[in-house]
Amino acid sequence: MTEPATTVGLLHPGSMGAAFGAQLRARGVAVLWCPDGRSDVTRRRAEQAGLEPAAFSDLLDRADVVLSLCPPAAAEELAAQVAAHGFAGRTYVEANAISPGRVGRIAALLPRAETIDAAVVGSPPVGGKNPTLYLSGERDRTGRVERLFAGTDIRTHDLGSELGAASALKLSYSSYQKASRVLAALAYGAARAHGVGDELLAIAAKRTGSYLTETDYIPKTAARAWRWGPELVDAAALLSDAGLPDELMLAAVSTLDRWGTARDATLTVEEALELLHRDPGRD
Repeated sequence: MTEPATTVGLLHPGSMGAAFGAQLRARGVAVLWCPDGRSDVTRRRAEQAGLEPAAFSDLLDRADVVLSLCPPAAAEELAAQVAAHGFAGRTYVEANAISPGRVGRIAALLPRAETIDAAVVGSPPVGGKNPTLYLSGERDRTGRVERLFAGTDIRTHDLGSELGAASALKLSYSSYQKASRVLAALAYGAARAHGVGDELLAIAAKRTGSYLTETDYIPKTAARAWRWGPELVDAAALLSDAGLPDELMLAAVSTLDRWGTARDATLTVEEALELLHRDPGRD
């Protein structure tokens, strides 16, 4: 039996959303967007992607699936606008980089719709790039989203029925990826201020892979925290002396303090992580 045609409402097409919409349009899927209050840049982006303009109310009346890809800070407000109009019996794909708690609040705003928790990892699907759309929620609805993107440059991955799993994965990854980018900027800024920027890059170029994959090193980090903390205090001073912000480095020192009882200890990954849950100031 052939599945009925699906109309997708896209809120709101930034660079990622427009690229997702273009992928759906290439498959012949009708994709609506609302131009009200949008910039000329957004309008051109939507036009280039082949999206159909529609008033907000018309979009919600016609869409079988709404895909929310907007600035994270606006996610709940946007969902509230959808809820105020009414969106019963259909699928709301919350694909913004927000916490599982916020996903739960959005689902509560839309009790008569099926909220799918989604997360995009990777660059927009242009020029041969293949981001992954992680999904969590009721299997029949996540399956429908998977079928929507079948044959596109967007890969889908089902994480099960627990709402919030996709968002937890996204923010877990982002917490490392984005914070490490900030740290890289600070480290290079400090090195360049002291005339050793090229040497820093030469050291970094010798390493391949990601610290994120080295979970076996977490207990070693805990055991060495008593030595690393004072070193990073001096690193914070180095940043400050170079006119750079030191708060992120001092926050790392505060985290290392939670491993204060693990000096030179032999721990498992689970034991090391458990210590991070404890606040030494309250114990």
